[in-house]
This record gives sequence, C-alpha cells and structure tokens, in this order.
Amino acid sequence: MQERRATISRRSFVGGAVSVAATTLFPRQLYAANDGKPNSNFNGVQIGAITYSYRSMPSSAEDLLGYLVQNGLSSVELMGGPAEEFAKRHTPETGIDAPMDGYKALRKMYKEAGVNIHIVKFGNIGDRNMSDEQINYYFRAAKALGAKGITREMSKPIARKLGPLADKHKIIIAFHNHTQIEPDTYDGDMLSYGKYLGINLDIGHFVAGTGVSPIPLIEKHHKRILSLHLKDRKKNDGPNMPWGEGDTPIAEVLQFIKKNKLKITGDIEVEYKIPADSDAAKEVGRCAQYCKDALA
Repeated sequence: MQERRATISRRSFVGGAVSVAATTLFPRQLYAANDGKPNSNFNGVQIGAITYSYRSMPSSAEDLLGYLVQNGLSSVELMGGPAEEFAKRHTPETGIDAPMDGYKALRKMYKEAGVNIHIVKFGNIGDRNMSDEQINYYFRAAKALGAKGITREMSKPIARKLGPLADKHKIIIAFHNHTQIEPDTYDGDMLSYGKYLGINLDIGHFVAGTGVSPIPLIEKHHKRILSLHLKDRKKNDGPNMPWGEGDTPIAEVLQFIKKNKLKITGDIEVEYKIPADSDAAKEVGRCAQYCKDALA
C-alpha cells in the first residue's frame, strides 16, 4: 500500500503540472460528461471541493464556479459568505424573512454549469446568540440551494440545540472536526439528538490529532458521514503537506469508500503552502488528479 501511495504521489504531483496545464487550456475536457459539463465522479466515488480552497483568489460565487469548472469538479461545499453575498445581489428584499430567490438563482447557475451544491457551510449556525429565526433562515437557504447539508464545528450543546430543527427541515447538520477529535468521539451521544445530525470528517486533522488511520471510524459511522475533507497532514499536530508527502492515507480512504460502495463525498481542501509558480486553482486540479489516480 505504501508503494501504491508513492506511485500516486509521483503521478499526481511530480507530473501534475502537465495535467493541470491541460485542465487550464481545456477546462471541460479532463473530467467531463458527454454533455461537456464537469464530472468528478470517479468509479462511483464523488469528488468535490470546499471553496475555502480558493481563498487566496477572487471569491465571488461566480469566480468560484469558474474555478470548479476549470478543475472539472461537479460537486462543491460552498462557503456561506459568497452564497449570502450572491443572494443579496439577486433578491430585492433582505433579512431573515426575505424570499429565497437569490439562493434559487445561485443553485440554477451552478446546476446549469454542471456543479451540484451538495453542502453549504454556515459555520455559525446554532451559536449561542443566534436567534431561532436566523437558524431557520439558514435551513431555508440550504434547501433553496439544493444542499443536503450544512457544515459547522462539532459541539455537543449545539447538537442538542440543532438536532430537532435539522429533523424538522430534513437538512443534515454535518459536524466538522479539527485536531480535538478522538477515535471514539462519535461513539457517545453527539449524534443522538437528531436523525439529521451527521459528520463532516476532516481526515487530515484527524490524523494530525490522533496519529491513527480514520478508516475504522469511517467503517463504523459511515451511515452518518455526509462528506470528508481531504487534506494531507503529518502526525503529532504536524503541518499540511502537498498530497502524498504527509501521513494521511488519502488514497487508502478513497479506495475503502470505492470498495465498499459508500455514499460519502470527498471534498478537496487545499491548506498547504501554494508554490510561488502556482495558484489555488492549479493545486486543486492536482489534488483532483490525485483522487482520480487513487480511484482508477
């Protein structure tokens, strides 16, 4: 397996510049369906990206869609900021009682380009000082976007608060982790407060914090995992690395999902230092190629 990881690393990063150059010149041809739209479902495993990956570049909803199409990605976890900004520009009325026309227009724009907004990140949903009206607004916005879920940081008190509301709206609240997670975190009652409470497992942070493979956790809790954040960190709270250079078994995780036909999306999150001769979109493209190679 280590040899397999090394092979993927060489193919995707040492030789990745060629693939990325081709993607830039012919943005819809590297991973495309017959209709010319992006298609990043590789052998049954859906790969996407969280738009935080593009944070060093202009980041309007329109900009982000352009990068996703360039990278051939047909699925996205969209940061809430660009979504809200777009909605305000396309909805005459504003505020928590405003119609969802702007979010529906955003969904339509992405869908027509071949990109599914499967998650939106409203990172403060359920915070202590947030009103029920604001919480319901975010659920309504997610539904208007066509998203299956909303991501935010994990918290047992917030799980208790949001569980019944998630069930009411039938929108998943997927809890994201940093290095505070333990292998048995989800063995407790975190997810017991609602059927629509789920997991957004960051496998890079998991490895950095625990030093062990995330595969046993994925195997045990796969029915509650909406998505993974894919990044390569070193153990012992080590740094983010270009993929294939850290300790996170990205390829093995993707192969496990493929082998077991799990309905879990893998979202690329670029957090390593971007080389001076590159940019975020090029690096996301390299990571997408890494995923495709791992799932070949």
